[in-house]
Amino acid sequence: MQKFKDLPYERPDVNRVMQELQACIEKFAGAADFEQAHAAFSERAQIMSHVETMHTIAYIRNTVNMKDAFYDGEIAFFNETIPQLTPVEQQWLGEIVKSPFRPELEKRYGSHYFKSAEMQLKLTDPAIIPEMIEENNLSTEYAKTAAACSVEFMGETCNFYGLLRHMQATDRQERKNAFLAWAKLYEEVAPTLEEQYGKLVRLRCTMAKKLGFDSYIDYVYPLRGRYDYTAKEAAAFREAVRKYITPVCDRMYREQAERLGVDKLHLYDEQLVFPDGNALPIGTPEELVEKARRMYSDLSPETKEFFDFMAEHELFDLVTRENKHLGGYCTWLTDEKAPFIFSNFNGTSADVNVLTHEAGHAFEFYYAVRRLPLAELSGSTSEINEIHSMTMEHFAYPYMESFFGDKADKYRFAHFTEALKTIPYLVSVDEFQHRVFEHPEAGPADWRRFWREIERKYMPWRDYDGNEFLESGGYWMQKQHIFLYPFYYIDYALAQMGAFSLFRRQVESGDAWEHYLTLCSIGGMYGYFETLGRAEIPVPLNEEVVKGNAAFAADYAKVLRERAEKE
Repeated sequence: MQKFKDLPYERPDVNRVMQELQACIEKFAGAADFEQAHAAFSERAQIMSHVETMHTIAYIRNTVNMKDAFYDGEIAFFNETIPQLTPVEQQWLGEIVKSPFRPELEKRYGSHYFKSAEMQLKLTDPAIIPEMIEENNLSTEYAKTAAACSVEFMGETCNFYGLLRHMQATDRQERKNAFLAWAKLYEEVAPTLEEQYGKLVRLRCTMAKKLGFDSYIDYVYPLRGRYDYTAKEAAAFREAVRKYITPVCDRMYREQAERLGVDKLHLYDEQLVFPDGNALPIGTPEELVEKARRMYSDLSPETKEFFDFMAEHELFDLVTRENKHLGGYCTWLTDEKAPFIFSNFNGTSADVNVLTHEAGHAFEFYYAVRRLPLAELSGSTSEINEIHSMTMEHFAYPYMESFFGDKADKYRFAHFTEALKTIPYLVSVDEFQHRVFEHPEAGPADWRRFWREIERKYMPWRDYDGNEFLESGGYWMQKQHIFLYPFYYIDYALAQMGAFSLFRRQVESGDAWEHYLTLCSIGGMYGYFETLGRAEIPVPLNEEVVKGNAAFAADYAKVLRERAEKE
């Protein structure tokens, strides 16, 4: 494989791709035996792999610089093109689910693949192609709007992520000023974001109705691969979080306020864990990558092979720049069997989190795609995929001296408690999305009211120091998942429960790594419950699991706090 920057890109010829896919369908439907059917099956996978790889290259290069005119045009092309493949994809799915060779194919690829195919037949239809195209275009429009936001602050041009770094400063006035600049940026762009979100909500409801679903919620659960549970079970999980995790977090925030010496913890205080400053990574981005390489070399033979591959082929883009897409992600280039990690380093501990969280995603793909019979099977649903990443964050704890020096214990305490304290926010986002789509006629004022009511339930400590925009509920729009990945957020909470279960096993018996490798190796071969069962991870939708993990987290946080206070 070449280095990523040298990988050639060529826009797929849509007409030729559709002709090739149609030929595969005809070969598959007319197969005289399993070998002929399997050959057509494999050929179709290779065609789609190449299209997806070109799409991913364009996506990465577009997000690296959202003002690159060429790749901006290529993303516009894919936004229009991918939905146009829906009819031929529908035809393909129809053939494989009724194939006389299905039993033999299931032996090789697993029954879950074909169950998903049956479900996809119900979830896609040429009738919604116009809406799919419009959704893609609106999502790109939103991403550009968010990426273009910046402000001059303390002599530098900061986007939202740049301001978050200042909100961890030891000087409270600097934190407050950064918070006010951050809130003002969102307030100024709020009318545009609300307009874009309104269009997305109406569009998504239209898609669901066209396909015969009573609501978008009924449509999106199976769309996200949630075959083992429904909105009812998700609501029960949120209630378990409110019952068992919110009180622990509330106590942690009160302790934090006492530690910082403030009467009331405001939003701009929440990220400062210690009065003398949070642990900050030591080194340039290049040095942090080298430290990560040494860490993964020591962690296991499997992670050494993986990270050496990433470094050799320069499969990272980590530094914050103007016009760069917000956030971080891991994606993959299927043809190359190569993951890619994208981030916005800002000089905080979040930079190290990227090298563990996104590397967890990247490792799983690298490990699974080399062991499974089909690249499409290398990823599971997000409730599983996020366990890969979150558990890797915890597995990295023994190596934090390399990144943080004598403040490693402070990092471990801050990171572990943040993993727990984030969960009430995660379920708040989930309940917000349910409220929005339960009331699709609602508008911006209603969305703000929904958000403020919900966060008061799950995050009673949240205080915006009188900022009118945020006190009225404007905070919801800072989460890009609400715009781009509807109903993808409770997945993090469910996954963190899985990660806590694995890490608890590591703390108590030291044998979690083999269970983690099992989880990574099976990718998306099985459904949610069966995948957890094969890796011996308890299902987090059980209230007792939430209760047990909350107790474990509270106890382990005390141990980490005592260590950190000795530094």
